Formats: sequence, C-alpha cells, structure tokens
Amino acid sequence: MAEADRDAERRDRAVTLRDVAAAAGVSVSTASRLLDKRYEGSSPGNARRVREAAERLGYTRDYAASSLRRQGTSTIGVLVPRLSDAVMGILYEEIARECERRDVQALVATTQDDPAQGRRAAASLLSRKVDGLIMTTARLDDGFAEELRAARVPHVLALRTAGDSPSAVTDDRLGGYLAVRHLADLGHRRIGIIAGPRYASSARARLEGALDGLREAGCDLDDDLVRGDGFSVEAGEDAAGDLLDAGIAPTAIFAVTDHAAIGAMAAAARRGLSVPGDLSVVGFNDIPLARHLPTPLSSVRASLDLIAQASVRMLVDGETSNLVFPPTMIPRASSGPRAAG
Repeated sequence: MAEADRDAERRDRAVTLRDVAAAAGVSVSTASRLLDKRYEGSSPGNARRVREAAERLGYTRDYAASSLRRQGTSTIGVLVPRLSDAVMGILYEEIARECERRDVQALVATTQDDPAQGRRAAASLLSRKVDGLIMTTARLDDGFAEELRAARVPHVLALRTAGDSPSAVTDDRLGGYLAVRHLADLGHRRIGIIAGPRYASSARARLEGALDGLREAGCDLDDDLVRGDGFSVEAGEDAAGDLLDAGIAPTAIFAVTDHAAIGAMAAAARRGLSVPGDLSVVGFNDIPLARHLPTPLSSVRASLDLIAQASVRMLVDGETSNLVFPPTMIPRASSGPRAAG
C-alpha cells in the first residue's frame, strides 16, 4: 500500500500517536517527546519528521488523556536509601530536573536500605496520592517490587533491578569487567575486589563482571581476594585493610563504588602505601569528587543523568521497558602499571 493510501486510511479513523510514530519512523515514546513544545530544540531531524507526519495526518494531541495517564496529581514518589550518598543525591537531582521539565513534582523519601522502612516510606508517599514510584532501593532478597506489581502500583526501578519490574540501570556487569581489564592491562595479576551487599543487583553484577575480567586475563582467582559487603567509605576501608593485611597482598583493588574506593585509598595511606606506586585503585560511578581527590580516582562512569531521565519518562508515559545504559572506563592517576618485583 502506498504511503498516500495509508495516510488516507488513517484519516478515516481517529489518528493516534502510534500512527504518527509509524509514519515518522520513530518509537511512540520518541514521537510523544518530540511533539512536546518543551523539547523543540532536541533531535531536529526526528522532530521535523514527527511534526510533518502529525500535520499530514491531522493528529491533535490529547492533553486530557495525557493528564489521565498521570491520574491527575502530576506527582511522583522517589525512594532512595539515603541522600547523603553522592550517587543517590545526584540521581535525585537529575530526577527532579526531569520532572520539572515535564511539569511533574517529585517527592523523596529515604529508607536507609531497610526493607521495613522502605515499605513504610512507600506507603507514606502513596497515601499522598503520588501517581507512581521511582525506586533505587530494590533488593534481591525482598519481594517488595513483586508486591507493587501485584497491586498494580506504577513503578520504575532505577540503578538496581528485581524481578520483572520496569527498570533503568547501568550495565553493571560490563562495568566490573572494564575496571578489572583496565588493571590487568596495566600488568596487575593479583587484583583485590571490594564487593558490595549481596542484596543489591548492581553489586552482584559488578562482582560477576570483575570475575569475568579476571578469568579472561588469566589473573589470580582467589576467594581471599574478594572482601566487603557495603558501599560506604568505612566499608571500603575495612575491606581494603583485610586485603592489604593478607599474606600476599594485591597490587590493585577494584571497589564496586567510588566511596568504597576512597576507603581503600585511606587504608593504603594508613599503611604507608602510595597510590598508585604501591597500590592501584579503581572505583565505580565516577562521582564528581573522584576527579578532585589529591590522587584523582580512576572510575567506571555510570550515566546517572540518562538513567534519571529514562526513569521519569517510563513512569509518566507508562512504558514497561528494561533499559540498560553502557558504562565508560575513566582512567586517572589512581591506577598505574604494576611495580616491578
């Protein structure tokens, strides 16, 4: 069927956003975003095709329906473990910024990574009639996300996954792999890993990716080289202390967060070791502090801005995708060649 005939067929019925997206060769979510006047400056080529298709087909945006999708309150709840964590603080700021662009208000609640407190915080937000939840607190040892799905509560998981809920995350396994391969390429063969809590999908995947990298590079695979179960500076310092005080200490450490990596650098300094002369260190997330340390920290960069934007879009537009954003290895002064000897 010719394009003109398809256009005529569409005009014989109510033209939908899906019709416009198909005619312009983009996804429905992209068409929706590019028809929003607040995004007139983005993706000029796609935007022109979408608007030309809408005009040709006689499409008129139904703002009432859009409002109904948000159930009328234009407010979303955001659950984070704590705002004192730089990653969570940055992500929430990006979420709030995207909400402002969409005329949506964000309300935040903290859980201290405690499942019971997380349920109470979610109940409090839902009692305020928020249209849905963005959660950075998903746990593999807790069925809360499944409970929300069963109750038909709109929600999106950010940074961590659990079950079949819509999510926007970093490719954590790839990030762990990139970190270890970076160290292996510098000549390190005995690489310690500071792991995070096993209930967090992000920590598990980063550990799995790191082990992938160790196996591929032919590095030592020793259970004694994996330590730690927390994301904090204190957890990182304790875990690094265990690694450095072992019989055969590692020449490099990969920590699954920048905070834990900073703790590892502190542990090295307490033992009179230099970074990277005696010990190379790599973290994960690339928080702003990483590049401003006396010895700037090598880190795997996560696209927190893209994750935040996608989380808001998915919740507001009712998308049910599982989006994975690629990480980038950022080498800095904290990682260097293995010392001879």
